[in-house]
Amino acid sequence: MKISYHGHSVVKIKTSTHTILIDPFITGNSLTDLKVSDEKPDAILLTHGHNDHVGDTLEIAKQCNALVVATFELAEYLETLGVKTHAMGIGGSYTFDFGQVKYTQAFHSSSFTTTENETIYTGTPGGILFTAEGETVYHAGDTALFGDMQLIGKRNNIDIAFLPIGDNFTMGPEDAAYATELLNPKIVVPIHYNTFPPIKQDPTKFEELVKNSEVQLLNAGDFVQV
Repeated sequence: MKISYHGHSVVKIKTSTHTILIDPFITGNSLTDLKVSDEKPDAILLTHGHNDHVGDTLEIAKQCNALVVATFELAEYLETLGVKTHAMGIGGSYTFDFGQVKYTQAFHSSSFTTTENETIYTGTPGGILFTAEGETVYHAGDTALFGDMQLIGKRNNIDIAFLPIGDNFTMGPEDAAYATELLNPKIVVPIHYNTFPPIKQDPTKFEELVKNSEVQLLNAGDFVQV
């Protein structure tokens, strides 16, 4: 399985048979290396409804008929905009032809702002556990540190975790390092930092604080093979 990072919270997973995009915020993301027109995933997984995570989901899904997997209210809203969706709830899992998806808790908010500046409530935010080909990827989405991360770590053999470190809206480096201890992944990758001034961070600070997992500081386009 090839797992690549593309700035902000954008993660691409390539299995031997499928391509999955998580939170494809491309347009307006100065840190990404992706082009919307080039992306043809089989599925798009969304952690929550904020515009910097939903990103270019609609355009990408429509251009390649990708399935969009999201929590219930967000999936229902996106369905009204003409894409094929699969709605899920926190704690629920479902096995697709491309792998198993399970939604975990995330402590954040979730809404989508339209081009007319209307705010649409999009339900509960989540993290995502994705399992395929014997490997498990945890994408925490946007979240604060919470104690049940220890349960997630105990109940899942996490090969690679993507954790926000930007602070202000999510965990900062210190809390993310403690989250890494609770989750106990083999590899951890910091995300959701340096895209905007309020989340400016030096990822080496996070790297120095993590003791028991391998830290990979990935630039846009870098990947990990698991």
